Amino acid sequence: MASFEQLTGQEIIARVIQGEKALYEIIVRRFNPYLYKTGRSYNYNHEDTQDLMQETFIDAYKNLQQFEGRSGFKTWIIRIMMNNCYRKKEKAGFKNEITYDANDNSKPMFTNQNNDTGKVVQTRELGHIIEKALAEIPFNYRIVFSLREINGLNVLETSELLHISEANVKVRLNRAKTMLRNEIEKTYSSAELFEFNLIYCDAIVENVMKKINEL
Repeated sequence: MASFEQLTGQEIIARVIQGEKALYEIIVRRFNPYLYKTGRSYNYNHEDTQDLMQETFIDAYKNLQQFEGRSGFKTWIIRIMMNNCYRKKEKAGFKNEITYDANDNSKPMFTNQNNDTGKVVQTRELGHIIEKALAEIPFNYRIVFSLREINGLNVLETSELLHISEANVKVRLNRAKTMLRNEIEKTYSSAELFEFNLIYCDAIVENVMKKINEL
């Protein structure tokens, strides 16, 4: 499998569609962290998030031929994950949010590249602080923060996923940062949020591939 790691997403998808099911493992491993962070942003616990991830990977596999490449595969599979999360827990949206302060020039919360990530990640208190702070933020802000700051989607991708304007994406992100700023040290990096242990990654891969091979 290691020799296939350099394949692009489009190449893998094409070959999976042609019958090389085993290559789907690469997809699962590549996108495990993004789906995990998305599920946790809905305040699902670890176990429920894993269940939603498996469901999402199976759904994506069944619908690979419908992926047209107009958006990135990451955006496409995160959308499936979000839809599954919505079905599990409906959330009210802010339909008529006023779009002021719609600038995207504020300093990112996680900018320090010199911090010792290895040591910080090993500090369990950090994860508890971040998860607790995010859990207290209203969902509409939390999900924007997750997509932009944690999963690395741009404004347009986030706008399309959430069906809101780009201006509202910027507003909600700025407000989310304001809500978090007093509770999270600015020196922590976004990569430290909701770390997905490789042990769990292997378990997800095994379960998903088992179900795919049964299809």
